[in-house]
Amino acid sequence: MQGISEKLIEDILYFRKYFDLNKDLEYRITKSSTYFYGKDILSMCISAILEDENILLSGPKATGKNILADNLSEIFGRPQWNTSFHINTDSSTLIGTDTFIDNEVKLRRGSVYECAINGGFGVFDEINMAKNDAIVVLHSALDYRRVIDVPGYDRVGLHPATRFIGTMNYEYAGTKELNEALVSRFMVIDIPAIEEDKLMLILKEEFKDAEEEKLIQFAGIFLDLQLKSQNGEISSKSVDLRGLIGSLKAIRRGLEPKLAINMGMTGKSFDLYEKEIVGDIIKTRIADKWESKDIFPNKVKMSY
Repeated sequence: MQGISEKLIEDILYFRKYFDLNKDLEYRITKSSTYFYGKDILSMCISAILEDENILLSGPKATGKNILADNLSEIFGRPQWNTSFHINTDSSTLIGTDTFIDNEVKLRRGSVYECAINGGFGVFDEINMAKNDAIVVLHSALDYRRVIDVPGYDRVGLHPATRFIGTMNYEYAGTKELNEALVSRFMVIDIPAIEEDKLMLILKEEFKDAEEEKLIQFAGIFLDLQLKSQNGEISSKSVDLRGLIGSLKAIRRGLEPKLAINMGMTGKSFDLYEKEIVGDIIKTRIADKWESKDIFPNKVKMSY
């Protein structure tokens, strides 16, 4: 497991054995198709979770924060409840809301409530977009007392296996500074911008049938755009690892490389000047004459 210490692995196995899981919730354990690469980051996350801590994953776009959160759910064998924060995410989304069932008013449980009682891993995606109404619930759920008061109902104690994982990116519109009380409830792990060796590891794992020299050029596009974004020359919109992987998948399917990369990366920006910069970078890496077979000469049979 990427060089993770044997002691940590033993503790993970003990955690999984100690906390039984209801068979009905097994479908909620994330089955990851991709994995986060980084021994130190993984070790920090695992250690914090084993010590009953909640973690906050902070870092720029395309650093694998959500993949890491999914991987942790799978590593520990716990069901996952994911909450994406936006303008309409409020306390009722997290705790629950009254609904009429069988001629009586009952609580329709929210994601935090379900996670709390079932010993799940709750992922708070873009937590720095949370409204004040939702933050009140987070303060309670993340507190050392590990209880949530549900207005009009009862006090809910958190299952001992329950953990919460927040992710945040300062670059997105609508984000704000987290208050000190909320941050103090997390162990904070800063994830650095992706580097070439790690990016190539991801791409080679995902595209085993690709020509490595060509993959280096696609990785170069991403890294060049990332540097331009860090220097303030362009926004981070085109610095999209999902878009790069999606483009390569379309190429493997048979689409021309320049058309695929336009869909996956260039098209993410709607500013004409920025599109020109992105396009110029792509031209230095991708030849117009390239076809799908140049990148995937030994393409495996495609499936659906």
